[in-house]
Amino acid sequence: MELLKQAINVVLHLNEHLDGWAKEYSTGIYLILFAIVFCETGLVVTPFLPGDSLLFAVGAIAARGSLNIWVVALVLIAAAFIGDNLNYWVGRVAGKGLVRRFPKLIKQKHLDRTHSFFETYGRKTIIFARFVPIVRTFTPFVAGMGSMDYPRFLGASVAATLLWVGLILPAGWYFGNFEVVKKNFELVVIGIIVVSVLPMAVELWKARRAADAGPK
Repeated sequence: MELLKQAINVVLHLNEHLDGWAKEYSTGIYLILFAIVFCETGLVVTPFLPGDSLLFAVGAIAARGSLNIWVVALVLIAAAFIGDNLNYWVGRVAGKGLVRRFPKLIKQKHLDRTHSFFETYGRKTIIFARFVPIVRTFTPFVAGMGSMDYPRFLGASVAATLLWVGLILPAGWYFGNFEVVKKNFELVVIGIIVVSVLPMAVELWKARRAADAGPK
């Protein structure tokens, strides 16, 4: 429970923690950021790691001069892209076996949500899911399990990665240091999470309504 409280505290106050890490670890902060984004994107057992909120906070810290915006952008793009593609191949080569063997780590409810995204958006899921926490972690894995053609996945992965970093990082750069944002950063983080999850919630609600309205 204490570990969970600490994790929540880090996520809600990412701007303060990142500022401290940048000062403490110097260039090592880039490796830390790479590891967080890579794991959040590439390992189905770590969907709880911060994604959108991390990018926003990184943009804000970069605007203060603690990080080089161009270097950190390249680091985040590389981490997300490599994680995406590793996740795809793990799903393609060993996905079904891993799901059967580790049902408590690879939760079926997360797989079901991701499947519903694929049913709604098809291959566009790779792009749309990039902005939805948890679903973005499972999307490459499910795409690999479903044997999606790799060249198609690769193209969508490139587009999704560039859009994700290219939109959220500059948003943090431009808006993250407004006084009202700095003073209420935890509310901003919660807002980012809510906005990110909203499309998934709407689609699940529509799917449930359609199921309820089906033939009886």
